[in-house]
Parts: sequence; C-alpha cells; structure tokens
Amino acid sequence: MASLKEKIGYGFGDMSSSMFWKIFSYYLPIFYSDVFGLSLGATATLMLVTRIWDTVSDPMMGVIADRTHTRWGKYRPYLLFFAAPFAISGVLLFTTPDLGETGKLVWAYVTYILMMTVYTGINVPYGSMLGVMTNDSDEKTVFSSFRMFFAYAGSFIALFAWEPLCNLFKQQGGTESSAWQSAMIVIAVFCFLLFLLSFKLTKEHVKAEATALGSDLSSLVRNAPWWLLTVAALCTNLFNTVRGATVAYYFKYYIGENASIELGAISFLFFAGLFLAVGEVCNMIGVVVAVPVSRRLGKRKTFGLAGVLLAVLSIAFFFVPCTNAGFILMLLLQILISICTGIVSPLVWSMYADV
Repeated sequence: MASLKEKIGYGFGDMSSSMFWKIFSYYLPIFYSDVFGLSLGATATLMLVTRIWDTVSDPMMGVIADRTHTRWGKYRPYLLFFAAPFAISGVLLFTTPDLGETGKLVWAYVTYILMMTVYTGINVPYGSMLGVMTNDSDEKTVFSSFRMFFAYAGSFIALFAWEPLCNLFKQQGGTESSAWQSAMIVIAVFCFLLFLLSFKLTKEHVKAEATALGSDLSSLVRNAPWWLLTVAALCTNLFNTVRGATVAYYFKYYIGENASIELGAISFLFFAGLFLAVGEVCNMIGVVVAVPVSRRLGKRKTFGLAGVLLAVLSIAFFFVPCTNAGFILMLLLQILISICTGIVSPLVWSMYADV
C-alpha cells in the first residue's frame, strides 16, 4: 500500500504540468494573435505542425524511458532532469523578440516545438510511473485521482492568477508583451519547484523490465482495449482542447471584456479567468466523485455515462443567450460540464495503466 506522501507527491507532478498546459491551451492562441503578432492562420498551422511532431516524439520518449536504468528507477529521474528545461522553455514561449514578421514566425516555431519536446520528455515518463508505483488496479485509480485533483488545483491557481498577474506587471510600467513574459516567469518558477517535490516524494515499487521493441509493438497492435481507449482519449482531448482554446476569444469578442453578472444587489465581473477557474474547481469535485462512482458502476460504464452528459450539456450551451440570465446559465453549465470532465480524466489514465 503506497503512502499518502507518495500520492501527494505524484499529484504535484501533474499540478506542475497542468499549470503550463492550461495556460498554453487557453491563452497561447490569443497571445500569438493579439500580443505576439501572428495571424490566426499562421497560429493554426504552427499548432498543427507541432502536433504532428508529437506523434513522433511521444513514442520515441516512451521507448527511451522504458530502457532507462538508474538508481532512481526508470521513469522518475526524468522529473529531475527536465524540471529546469521545462520552466525555461515555457518562459521562452511567451517571449516576444524584437524581430520582423519572418523572424517572429521562426521564433514561434522553434520555441513551441522546444516546449512540446520538453513537455513530452517529462510527461511521458511521468504518466508511465503509474504502472510501476503499484500493481493494484483500485490503487491506480486512487493515484490517478490524486494526480487529477492536484492537476485541476494547479490549473485553478494558474488560470485565476493569469490575467491579474498580466495586469499587475502592466500597471508597473511593463508593455503588453513584457507583462505576459513576467507572468509566465512567476508560473514557471512554481512549476519547477513542484516537479522537484514530485521527484523527492515518489518511489517506483514495481520492477518493470523492457522487452524488445518489436515485441512491444506487436503486443500493442494486438491490444484491442488499448485501441478503444486511445480513440476515447482522443475524443475527450479534442473536446477539452477545442473548448479551452476558444474561451479567451469567446469572452473578448462575444461576451465582451466588461460583462458582469447581477445577482440582486450583488454584481461581479464575468470574465474568462473566472469562468475557467470555476471549471477547475468543479473538475476537482469530479475527480473526487470518480473513485466511489467507478467502484460502484465500473470504470467503463462511468466513463461512458460522463461522456454522454458532456455531449448533451455542451449542445445546450450553444443555445444560451448573451444576457444576464444567460451568463448565470453559462456558469451553471460550466459547473456541470466540468464535474463530468473531472470524472472522465482520472479514469482515462487508470484504464491505460490497466490495459
């Protein structure tokens, strides 16, 4: 039975990754188009190219990590090795150089590909750690739930703090671009420390021997549950990516930057950071719910039911009007959608470890 310290330490790893990932997913597109100076078409092409590179770099990193042997284990050392490059590449990604249009485009490609390569270098081994921390299927779900709970906690902190941090640095005399860079430095330092803590607090208890690469690929091709789960994971990732990447644009160009919600005598600003932060808190609720519900209904059935609810609620969101009552309904739907997302997330990683 793994200790509570190890479960918390494992959670710290994805807390760090998710802080970066959510900033990239939700704010990098609008940074490129509205601050950095790229066209939307160039931004879309950039992200497509880097995703193609991911299809090569991810399995390569998996092969390398499987064949790593150190006194710290196979996968855990990469949390230490890549912690600093992870933080530095994130800052470079949000740096706007004083270059022409072509120079900026080259900078964007180099820094984005660098960031995604480093992200792969630390996250593929991190995800693989779950298989060597315990052999117990239920305990894998618990580990995965700690992982996702801390991931959403980190996302909440990053998303809720991002716009205030950018505004703070602008008020101190910084330009728009330098304010974004300074905000990223704050987040990067925090992420660096979290990865060091994750390395310090975790251990690999299960000894896993790497087999021949050809044997690995043969086993994978014949693993039908793995293929089904991969399709399901692609669908949920597509859902989260498209929904997350459009939020900043949705609030800036549709809802408006000065929108507010009126609740009787109470009035508060309705902005992207609030919407996203509410979602992260509700994701955490969903993660907590996932363990008891999946034990009662089974992982597959729980995953399927949550997926159906995500679809129905998202279709309903499309018809919500841009009014005060509509803003309240948007928040309510965001709460329900995020709880369902929180249920799905730990189950994906737990089932991957199972299959």
